[in-house]
Amino acid sequence: MRKRLVTFGEIMLRLSPPGYERFLQSPQFVATFGGGEANVAVTVAGFGWPASYVTVLPPSNPIADAVIHQLRGFGVDTSHIVRAKGRMGVYFVEAGANQRPSKVVYDRDQSAIALAGPGSVDWTAAFEGAGWFHITGITPALSASAAALALESVQAAKAHGLTVSCDLNYRKNLWKYGKSAAEVMRALVPYTDVLIANEEDVQMALDIAADADVHSGHLDASVYQALAEKVLTAFPNLTQIAITLRESKSASHNGWSACLHDGEEFFQSRKYDITHIVDRVGGGDSFAGGLVYGLLALSSKRDALEFAVAASCLKHSIPGDFNRFTLEEVNHLLKGDASGRVQR
Repeated sequence: MRKRLVTFGEIMLRLSPPGYERFLQSPQFVATFGGGEANVAVTVAGFGWPASYVTVLPPSNPIADAVIHQLRGFGVDTSHIVRAKGRMGVYFVEAGANQRPSKVVYDRDQSAIALAGPGSVDWTAAFEGAGWFHITGITPALSASAAALALESVQAAKAHGLTVSCDLNYRKNLWKYGKSAAEVMRALVPYTDVLIANEEDVQMALDIAADADVHSGHLDASVYQALAEKVLTAFPNLTQIAITLRESKSASHNGWSACLHDGEEFFQSRKYDITHIVDRVGGGDSFAGGLVYGLLALSSKRDALEFAVAASCLKHSIPGDFNRFTLEEVNHLLKGDASGRVQR
């Protein structure tokens, strides 16, 4: 029997100008939904593994109702979503192109999940029949009470015998309530089994630095092996760490790969040269979802890593937060067909 993945975090209304326009270049926005942990649940459910999403949404709110309806449409279980006081978070995304970077503006103060705290979620009920729990460093950044709820969630997950994964996902514009990311996340990571990050995440969220320039456009994998070993030494509870390697040549052109260290072996994936990025937001979440699926369903850690990188590579080709690719499509890319030729 396949035990469910449970993810927990904030999902928001996402508003984006059409195409590659600047904010309000024309008086309209494309409205979708997105949030790191929801993106992971959608990804895993899309690959056929049972997934549940837990969050806190405002009551009597038609936008929140639409969120739940859409998640259910992706096959994600929403039965443990809590409705409580607060508002629906919103974020705005302006897609970058060439030398113009993408831009994100948050409007999520006083959201329902930011106002929630320990005791808001019945974790015993949420974890019934589950085997894996996923969280990110975004939720602890929202407020002191949300950070306490996040810590409660991983403690409860470990008490119920679940494997816990955490994507550090450092967001500098969110840490505003008086505690640093490192202060909060270094207390949460000891309850984690699988850590997912990039170099900046590790430096800012764990205060562990690598000798690497993330803006150079070229990344040396040996530096990341040393960084992974530093993290595994600092947190011996971790069974493995996966680090994404993004070579940012421009907003439209990235090299994309990843590595994984389990304390004994270091694996480096194939690198994809993504030359025409449509939307990179959600790409890291597709990697996290692909990795969780791979570690649950595939025969080796190397296979899981390659699957995750391929899944997230494909995500860069579509707008919106959610990964909309099937298991068959990811495997098609894994078999070496990156030509993009019409299939008919």
